[in-house]
Amino acid sequence: MADIITLGELLIDMTQDGTDEQGNGRFTAYPGGAPANVAVAAARLGADTGFIGKVGDDSFGRSLAETLRKEGVNTDGLFVSDSVPTTMAIVSVDASGEREFSFYRNPGADTQLTTEEAVSVIENDLPLILHAGSLSMTTSPSREACEEALRFAKERGVIISYDPNYRAALWDTEENAVAMMKKLLPLADILKVSDEEMLMLTGTEDFEEGSLVLSGYGPRLVLVTLGSQGVFVRYGEYAEVVPGFRVKVADTNGAGDTFLGAMLAQIAARGEGADLLCGLNAETLRDYLTYANKAASLTCSRHGAIPAMPTAEEMGK
Repeated sequence: MADIITLGELLIDMTQDGTDEQGNGRFTAYPGGAPANVAVAAARLGADTGFIGKVGDDSFGRSLAETLRKEGVNTDGLFVSDSVPTTMAIVSVDASGEREFSFYRNPGADTQLTTEEAVSVIENDLPLILHAGSLSMTTSPSREACEEALRFAKERGVIISYDPNYRAALWDTEENAVAMMKKLLPLADILKVSDEEMLMLTGTEDFEEGSLVLSGYGPRLVLVTLGSQGVFVRYGEYAEVVPGFRVKVADTNGAGDTFLGAMLAQIAARGEGADLLCGLNAETLRDYLTYANKAASLTCSRHGAIPAMPTAEEMGK
């Protein structure tokens, strides 16, 4: 049994990491995709992880598959399309390290994952935690694959983690994005959103109020990431901001995924055979969140998503 399986996009992040002498952007092809990032982040911190997704039958797809294998992520659930290329994201980074995305994904291989493929992997290896993001919900057949896989796992007692990761370039309208992002909320046990995504989903900027609205859909653990300020957490009646770490930012790409991977790794380590979210207390959650914030800050201090993620040795644990 895997500790954590993630489902969704595995792609190339063509990320700006400087300029040449004429001022033109210089880009490097990094492995990326939020759910794949989460799997790697958790694996680097000691979790047994796997990934479900699809890449193209091309050099980028083969490189991405090899990256996951080298990172210790099980790739039995990685499928290959012989007709659609590996998805690519172009990531431009400003002076403060903030990112702007555009995508070559019309279609991209990640959108071609089928329900039969996704469910077959979970049926064969039921994990403690199944994690997915909302980018699989942008189009069919990955939309149906994602929803049915989460439902299948939930019915069998798997803890569901969900990140409604908004990328405006991948949706026709914000209204449609919000509707699709909300569709998976009732299946989630753990929910990670940015402060901007919380506002989209709830209509409020107030963390107390917004987290209550989100928990009302069903998630028991709500995490609202606040960048360098840390994270707002709600678990039942417990709600507070756990401070982050300030670092010199090189690139924020993958920071939220590292944070979530670190959280899921710690939750999975609570062990098999019981509800992993039962009995958490404020002290334990503060410890988990401080650790996850530290992991995210280390990722921000380096370029790339997967290459920047810390190891257990770097974290001192």
